[in-house]
Amino acid sequence: MATITANPKSQSLRELLQSLAPLTSEELDRVFAERQQRQKSLVELIVATGKVTEVVLLRALAEKLGLQFVHLSDVELDRNVIAKLPPKVVFQHMVVPLKADNGMLQVATCDPFNDAARTTVGWVTGQRVELALATREEIEKAQKRYYGVGAETLDQMLAQSGTLDIPSGEEITITDLDEASQEASVVKFVNQVIWEAKHDRATDIHIEPLDDDLRIRYRIDGALIQTPVPAVLKRFQAAIISRVKVMANMDIAEKRLPQDGRINVRVGGEDIDIRVSTVPGIHGESVSLRLLSRNTNLITLEKLGMAAEDEKMVRRLIIKPHGIILATGPTGSGKSTTLYACLSAINTIDQRIMTVEEPVEYQLRGVIQIAMRPDIGLTFATGLRHILRQDPDVIMVGEIRDLETAEIAIRASLTGHLVFSTLHTNDAPSGFTRLTDMGIEPFLITSSVEAMIAQRLVRTICPACKVEDKPSEEMIELPGGLAEKYRQTKFYRGVGCEACRKTGYQGRTAIYEVMLMHERLRPLVVDRRPATELKKVAVQEGMRTLRDDGMRKAALGLTSLEEVMRITQEDEAFIE
Repeated sequence: MATITANPKSQSLRELLQSLAPLTSEELDRVFAERQQRQKSLVELIVATGKVTEVVLLRALAEKLGLQFVHLSDVELDRNVIAKLPPKVVFQHMVVPLKADNGMLQVATCDPFNDAARTTVGWVTGQRVELALATREEIEKAQKRYYGVGAETLDQMLAQSGTLDIPSGEEITITDLDEASQEASVVKFVNQVIWEAKHDRATDIHIEPLDDDLRIRYRIDGALIQTPVPAVLKRFQAAIISRVKVMANMDIAEKRLPQDGRINVRVGGEDIDIRVSTVPGIHGESVSLRLLSRNTNLITLEKLGMAAEDEKMVRRLIIKPHGIILATGPTGSGKSTTLYACLSAINTIDQRIMTVEEPVEYQLRGVIQIAMRPDIGLTFATGLRHILRQDPDVIMVGEIRDLETAEIAIRASLTGHLVFSTLHTNDAPSGFTRLTDMGIEPFLITSSVEAMIAQRLVRTICPACKVEDKPSEEMIELPGGLAEKYRQTKFYRGVGCEACRKTGYQGRTAIYEVMLMHERLRPLVVDRRPATELKKVAVQEGMRTLRDDGMRKAALGLTSLEEVMRITQEDEAFIE
C-alpha cells in the first residue's frame, strides 16, 4: 500500500487528489482550509464540491493507494472480529472491523487520510491495521447492524458509575428513576431511537421488555421490523422507560396502570408529535410511540391513487349539500388522510368547515379544527354538539365510536350539513352493519349515509430491486374469474436490498372500495341484511372491491400480487 501524508502541503497528496477529482488549485486550497477549520473528512469535503461522487472517488483512491474497496452490504462480518473494537472507537472514527488475521486487523473507513483512526485502532487492539475503503452510508448501516442503535451511548453509560445500571427486577426508588431518566447518556439514547425511527420512515416505535432482553421494533410501511440494539440494553430498561415517561409528562411512579401522554420534538428541522402509551407487562412496562409529522404535505385527491371512476364518484359526493360520507378501515389505513384530501378539495371561501379530531394531524388553513380533550370532558359527542351551534356547512368528526356521536352526526346530516367521519370496519358494506350494531335505526342510516369509502394501505415495490414476477398457478388462479383478465399481465416484485431492508418494499399506497347508497341497497339495509349480501348487490351496481383495486395497482407495477392477496384476504370468502 502506498502511504501519502494528509499534510495539505504534501505535493504528492495534491497531485493525487487533482488526478482523481477535477479540482482547480484554488478549489483544492479551499478544501484544505475548510478541513483545518471544521475538522471534517477530506473525502467528504471533496465530494461536497459536486465535482465527483463518493463512490467514484473512493474507488479511484483504493486503486491508487493499493487498498481494497468493499461493499459492506454484500459482506457478512464475523461477530468475533466485531467484538475487537469497542463502539466508542467505531463511531468516533467512522470505521468497521472487517477481518483479523495473524496480528493484522482490517478496518473499513471512508477516509484513508484519517491518521488518528489508524493510530487509535492500533493502540486499542494492539494489532497492525490495514485499511479498506467503503462509503460513509454503508459504514453507518454496518455500524447500526452489528453494534446496534445507540451503541456508543450505551458504552458511555456502562463506563459511568452510579444510578444508570439499574437491574429492572430490583426495588428502585423514585429518586433513582428520576435521576437516571435525566442522565445525559439516557437522554441521548432515547433521542437516537426517535431520530433513527424518523429517518427510517417509521410510524411507530415499540419498546418491549422481554425476560432477558429489551426489544425495540419500528413499524415501517405497515410491517414490524426489529431494530438492532446492543445486548446490554436490558440493564438500562428502567432508566430508558422512565425517560420516555418524563418526556411525555407521565407519572414515572405509576407502573401498575396504563398511561397515555404526548411528546413534541423537532427532528431534522421537522416538528413531530408523538403519542405515547404504556401498559404494564410481566417483565416491565411496554411503551408504544406513534409518530405524527406536523410538516407533512397534505395529499390532494389527485394523489390518493384512486381509480379515475372512483375519484369522479368521490368528487360528486363531496359537493353534496348534506349527508354523511364515512371512511372505513382498520387503524393506520389512511382514513384521515383521505378525509383531509376531501376537505381540502372543498375548502373555499364560501364554505365554513369545522372539525373535531383526536389528534389534529394536519392543519388546514381556513378550517376551524378542535382537538379532543377527554380528560376535561371534551369528547367527540360534546364537540360535535357545540359545533352545530357555530353555523357550519361541512363537519368532520375524527371517528364515530359510540351511539351518541353517531346520532348527533346523523341529526346534523338530516338538517342540512355535510358530515365526514371514520369507522373501524373491514370493508365498506360492514360500515352499515356497524352502525346498526351501535343502535342506529336502519331507516335513519339509509336517509343520511351517502357513501362508505373502505381503504387499505399496500406496500409499494422497492424501485432499487424491482424485477418481473411470474406468479405460481395457485396465485394466478384467483377466485371470481380474475385469472383470465390478468393472465397476460406482467407483475413485479422486489427481491430485497439494502435500500428496503431486504423486504422488497419501500413506501405504501392505498387501495379503495367506494360503495354508494343505491336504491337497491336501501331495502337491504332496512331489513338488516348481512354485509356479504350488501356487497354482492354493490358489485352488481358497479363497485370495485378492495381486491379489484389492488389487482389494478399490481398490474400497474406499483405493488406485488402477494401483497394484494395478503391485504385483501377478507374478499376471498365474498368472491368464492
